[in-house]
Amino acid sequence: MEMETTYPVQSTQQKTRAKNKQLPWVIKAIITVVLAAFALIMILPYIWMISTSFKINGEVFKYPIDWIPKTWHFENYKQVWTGPNPFYLFYLNSIKITGITVAGNLLTSAMAGYAFAKIRFKGRNFLFLLYLSTMMIPSQVLLLPRFILFDSMKLINTHYSLILPGLFTVFGTFLMRQFFSTLPNELLEAARVDGAGYWRTFWQISLPLIKPAIVTLLILSFTSHWNEYEGPLIYLRDKHLFTIPLGLTSYVEEFGTNYVLTMAASVSALLPLLIVVIVCQKWFVEGFASSGLKG
Repeated sequence: MEMETTYPVQSTQQKTRAKNKQLPWVIKAIITVVLAAFALIMILPYIWMISTSFKINGEVFKYPIDWIPKTWHFENYKQVWTGPNPFYLFYLNSIKITGITVAGNLLTSAMAGYAFAKIRFKGRNFLFLLYLSTMMIPSQVLLLPRFILFDSMKLINTHYSLILPGLFTVFGTFLMRQFFSTLPNELLEAARVDGAGYWRTFWQISLPLIKPAIVTLLILSFTSHWNEYEGPLIYLRDKHLFTIPLGLTSYVEEFGTNYVLTMAASVSALLPLLIVVIVCQKWFVEGFASSGLKG
């Protein structure tokens, strides 16, 4: 009798445990499907942009949408790159400005972050908080004073007006400082005992250990300066100095917008961003997941 009464109980318990084991798998599957749906929704505009870049203007707003063009018009890209508004010139200007700005930003942010994190000097914490407080100032407030300053220095309508402000960033210094703070002081002290000075300790020992932070700042800085529209719009006048975001306005005509050329130019402008993100994705994720952003 005991075996007959306990057997159904054991069977019920086993079924309950089996359901509990299956439940997390079901939840994960649902979450995966939902996230995939959101990802598809976010990718659709890019798919439409690529598809439109191979169409003619009469097919742009056709409904239902032809996601795959019936006729591929590759001449749109040829017209963008070699037409009356040569996109290669805007491309070169953006590469020049973004490359110099990002390189300078990485160097100055790394040096300032290392100084605030590992070099002891009087008023260090106060200066860092004072420097950090400037992040609360809206960038629009600085437009007029900066324009007056650059005008007095004869830098208006030059690329220097876009490069110089981007060489120093508060966020970059803060990010680097947080990562440098995670490095053990014993490691740096051992380097000093071996005769390494501040520069050698910074350049050969500390900097290679924060590669995720460097790549994170590189991607964020590259994306910001590559897509910047406000600065070029205010400081640049001559068309041969335009960057890509400002050059895209060349396809807005008096009686409308040439959408196919705008989309072809946009696809061309997107490629460097994709390359940078794909190449640096591993270190970018590691940088945000590490403890350097804590505290």
